[in-house]
Amino acid sequence: MHTYRFTIVLSGVDEMTEDIAEALFEAGCDDGSPASGLGIAWVGFDRDAISLEAAVASALANVRAAGQTVARVQLDDDELSQLKIAK
Repeated sequence: MHTYRFTIVLSGVDEMTEDIAEALFEAGCDDGSPASGLGIAWVGFDRDAISLEAAVASALANVRAAGQTVARVQLDDDELSQLKIAK
């Protein structure tokens, strides 16, 4: 297993409330750090998985199970530098 770092930006949420953070934790995002600023709310993940795809897919499922809609997924620079580009 490897730890993958990425961020999920929430859609339609401009401030991370305690209720949203608790719902995320209860839905399995206990390896995420919910935050907000400048009218944007997100969850930064350090997720252990067998692949980046598996890590992101499971985090997306957890965020959606918490009743949230995803605007986008952002990969940290470390993850981007490790991606292999198919030719």
